[in-house]
Amino acid sequence: MRWWDLDRVMELERELFPEDAWSRGMFWSELADARHPLASRHYIVAEEDAGGNGGRLVGYAGLAAIAGTGDVQTIAAARDHWGSGLGSRLLADLMQQATAFECHEVLLEVRVDNLRAQRLYERFGFEPIGFRKGYYQPGNVDALVMRMTEPSSVQGTTTDG
Repeated sequence: MRWWDLDRVMELERELFPEDAWSRGMFWSELADARHPLASRHYIVAEEDAGGNGGRLVGYAGLAAIAGTGDVQTIAAARDHWGSGLGSRLLADLMQQATAFECHEVLLEVRVDNLRAQRLYERFGFEPIGFRKGYYQPGNVDALVMRMTEPSSVQGTTTDG
């Protein structure tokens, strides 16, 4: 993901997360620490093929890594790509990067009402470890906190639930 992707990222972000979308500033802040020798962030985008000219942005994901712990910051796939394996490919990329960052564990938060995402994370070996009450605002929706140990063991899967 680069700064020039942000218009398309923001469009998909607002479509998928209308109540608790990240701001452009939040993405800028993350990207500021993604492309230098001591970077602790990794952000990617997925595009439909449009003959080499770049295509429609259909997904994105981001990881932060600090002191041996990775944190999935965001992951999103366009609705018309649900069930296509895109979410699995994005998450597999994040786990590869967590390994490159020498993370021994990866954490994430997921809305308690997002069962589709929870099933994806469980297939990758994430396990529930707690809740964050009212984490997603302004809807005051709780987050399920999940953890995976040893991201280097992930081979990825090819199907989304």
